[in-house]
Amino acid sequence: MADLPMADRHETVLPLAPDDARSSLAQAQEADPPDRKRAVGEVVASHPTFVEGWARLSELGDEPIERYAYARVGYHRGLDALRAAGWGGRGYVRWSQTANRPFLTCLVRLRAAAAEIGERSEVERITDFLRDLDPDWDDANVPT
Repeated sequence: MADLPMADRHETVLPLAPDDARSSLAQAQEADPPDRKRAVGEVVASHPTFVEGWARLSELGDEPIERYAYARVGYHRGLDALRAAGWGGRGYVRWSQTANRPFLTCLVRLRAAAAEIGERSEVERITDFLRDLDPDWDDANVPT
C-alpha cells in the first residue's frame, strides 16, 4: 500500500462518537478498579459500535486472549466506521485526527495482544498497516 502515488491516498477522518456514549464511558472509567471493566462493558453493550469503548475494554482485559478479543472487535467496528466514512481500504487514517485515535488504539492493542499469544505474522501485518495508515506513526502514541 505504501507504494501508491500520493494522489491516490486520500485521508479519512472518522466522525466523533455520540456525546452520550463518550460521557457514559468517562463516567464508567471513574468506577472503582474492581468494577471498572463491568461498567465499561455496560457502556459498550449499550453502544456496540462505540470503538472507544472497545479500546478501553481491550486495556482492561485480564488475560491476553480477552484483550485480543476486545481489540479485535474494536478493530472491526472501526473498519466498519471507516468504510461508512468513505475509506475504501487504502488511504490515510492519521493519529493527529482525534476521532481516529480509538480505531488506531484498538489496532495497537490488537498487535500487543497478538504478540502475547504468539501471533507473529499478525504483529508484522499490523505494524505495516499502522505505517500505511499514518506514515508519521509513533508507537509511543498508545501505551500498551
